[in-house]
Formats: sequence, C-alpha cells, structure tokens
Amino acid sequence: MEVRKVQLKDYTTLAVGGPAELWIVENEDDLLRATEAPYRVLGNGSNLLVSDAGVPERVIKLGGRFLEGELSGWVGAGSLLPLWVQTAAKEGLSGLEPLLGIPASVGGAVRMNAGTRFGEIKDALAEVEVFHQGELRRLPPEALGLGYRKSELPPGAIVTRVRFDLKRRPAAEIAERMARVDAARKRQPKRKSAGCAFKNPPGDAAGRLIDQAGFKGIRVGRAMVSPEHANFVVNLGGATAREVWSLVRRIQEELGLELEWEIWGTFEP
Repeated sequence: MEVRKVQLKDYTTLAVGGPAELWIVENEDDLLRATEAPYRVLGNGSNLLVSDAGVPERVIKLGGRFLEGELSGWVGAGSLLPLWVQTAAKEGLSGLEPLLGIPASVGGAVRMNAGTRFGEIKDALAEVEVFHQGELRRLPPEALGLGYRKSELPPGAIVTRVRFDLKRRPAAEIAERMARVDAARKRQPKRKSAGCAFKNPPGDAAGRLIDQAGFKGIRVGRAMVSPEHANFVVNLGGATAREVWSLVRRIQEELGLELEWEIWGTFEP
C-alpha cells in the first residue's frame, strides 16, 4: 500500500480540487487498514467536484489486484471502463457498447450506474463484489438499487470487482452499435469537464433547458458552460472549484435541476 499527500485536481477529470491524503490499496488487507479511519473512495475522478480546500478524510484509490481481471471472470473495480468496452468489442462480446467513451473506473460506474441514452451499466452486470464493514460480499445487481445515475449501496461500501453478463454477437453488429454511441458523444466538448453536470428531468433534457435559459457560454472566472453542450461545465484552464460551484449553483437556482456530480468538501453559500 502507498500513501501520498496529493492535490486532487491532479486526480479529477475537471482538474479542480485541493489537498488530501491518498491511500492506494492493493488487496483486502490494505482495505482493512485504510478503512480504519473516515474515508472516501476515488475512481477515475469523473462526475466529481472537489472543494479547493480538499477533504479531511482519507481518499482510497484501488490498485493492485483491483486493477486486474478478464471478461470471462471477475474484473477489478479500479480498472478503467473504456478498457473493457474496447476489449469486449474485440472479443465479439456485446453489452458494453452503450458505455463507450465514459471515462470512469468500473467501480465508479457501478456506484453511479453510469450510462447513456443507449443503456446503463446495470444492464451488463451479472454480479458485484462489495467491501463493507470489513467484509467482502458478492451481490446480484438487483440488490444494489441501481437507478438513473444512482445506486443504493450502503454508506462506505466499496465496489471491488464485478462480473459482466455479455452476449456473443457478430462483429459488424457490435461495431454498428458502437458507431451510433460514438456519433452521439462527438457532440460533447473536448475541454476538461466532469461529464454532464445535471440529471435529465423526467421527459426532458437538462442541456435543452440550460440552453433555452441562455446559459450557453456563460462564465464565472475560468469555468464556463460549454457552447457545444449546455449540460457540461468546462475548465478553460486554471478554474477553481469555487468558480465551478458558483456557476452550477446559478443554474440550479434558476432551473431547479438536480446535480449529477458527487460533491466533496465544503463550499460557501
């Protein structure tokens, strides 16, 4: 196990966030030690806004055996989801195509039930291994309470490994599905972001509502509502978490949308 003092802006896709103590765990014994004090779990740092002041808790990141796996068995939750999307396609296995381009760890994707309009990770799960209160348990996906961009995992539970339920299909069919997802994602901004900022309200799209309200291109400091896709707040370079927070709060106060991001640390009103 390795323990480092870090700036979380270096570990988030939005590139903001202050200091923390990072614990990189490699096995179950490391998890037992790391969870002896208050902690948070960091995946790939997407869908996450961290305060400029950082967080006082230990930040646990999965490494070692939790990065390993194979599609015919268990996949480590610390590994990156895009790796397995591409591997499945190469092996002629279908089920992960809707997740193309999502920059999440496997465990983070399960916790947030990551997905696109083409499908969600819950549709491709067979079994999930979870570390909670010092023990590893294997659960069926229906026990996780997976819904639209959420799960009902107990507080402090850590997804450690998953088994996917994939079907063998013709390569051309898989390629066609991936092409549809890729075409939709190409409209998203290329600048640093934390993914979609707001959940889509029932029967509508958050991006459409934000655009209609005139927020596209609005800036607070170096944080900006993307001109390409209004449901993305992007970092123009050197943005602070406070600037990002000010911008998303303005949108929330006007439109009443629910944040999709996880928020770490404290922010001024």
